Amino acid sequence: MTPPALHFLIFAALLLLSKTRAAADSSQTEYTLTNPKLPPPNTLSTSKKYEGSSDLVNLRYHMGPVLSSSPINIYLVWYGRWPNYQKLLIKDFILSISPAAAAAKPSVSDWWRTVSLYTDQTGANVSRTVLIAGEHSDHLYSHGKSLTRLSVQQVIGTAVESAPFPVDHKNGIFLILTADDVTMQDYCRAVCGFHYFTFPSMVGYTMPYAWIGNSAKQCPEVCSYPFAVPGYMAGGGPAALKPPNGDVGVDGMISVIAHELAELSTNPLVNAWYAGEDPTAPTEIGDLCEGLYGTGGGGGYIGQVMRDNKGRTFNMNGRRGRRFMVQWVWSPVLKACAGPNALD
Repeated sequence: MTPPALHFLIFAALLLLSKTRAAADSSQTEYTLTNPKLPPPNTLSTSKKYEGSSDLVNLRYHMGPVLSSSPINIYLVWYGRWPNYQKLLIKDFILSISPAAAAAKPSVSDWWRTVSLYTDQTGANVSRTVLIAGEHSDHLYSHGKSLTRLSVQQVIGTAVESAPFPVDHKNGIFLILTADDVTMQDYCRAVCGFHYFTFPSMVGYTMPYAWIGNSAKQCPEVCSYPFAVPGYMAGGGPAALKPPNGDVGVDGMISVIAHELAELSTNPLVNAWYAGEDPTAPTEIGDLCEGLYGTGGGGGYIGQVMRDNKGRTFNMNGRRGRRFMVQWVWSPVLKACAGPNALD
């Protein structure tokens, strides 16, 4: 090979690399800021919403544990039929929480930093690292398609026997995700997700868990807001926002997963961080910021979020170039709702 030919190849390679990097940078920055006004969410009957900051929010610590042992090991239970692309999307979100996850700013990991500000009575913070330690697929609906708060523990018990999952008292939590054809007690009417802890009589031991359902076929206007709006708004008023990954049910579900993981980590046995005097109906760090996704939220506005060149809305970035729309959580330092995309 002659030297001129070699020089040409080197030049061509450098030019291609430069264009590739420019395209990658462009893909990360091609978005505009927007603060759309939407019809208020079809608010759950038991939820409480506090917009902005307030000295009147009496969020207190009740001396119980937080999930301070690192890493937090999530044992996933997929209940019902789940397409692989939906599983991958949800797992990409979960794996974006840890600081080791490479992601553009503002990131999911930055969002979790607010959750990690909460401590237990020893001063130990909620862990920054979250891993998926095991998975179990219950695609045969072992406990039917209509679940209750009690039977979801039977689902966990079946998974523990079938997987089998280890007894991980120090680091483990269960995350039960039900497909869009599974109903749950109080779903859509009072809850989009919930967390509690297992009973030894049902599972064999006590461990925190959270349940979240896919609302796509049941109540997306409630549990996938703002990617769906109430039916009475069709044809009049603001339209629903376009989800960042093109899946109304799962994109909406991811924000509920985030909400429940944040509350489970700061109040795993329902005796740590919450407002109110009733531990059976606590107002937790996600409840305080329900419906807020950016600066300037409130009064029908969701807050300043980003819109890409295809019209998809998001407010934070995750691993593998993923984008997500996740509600803010209450900061114990700012005494206000906080998120990584804040403009102030």
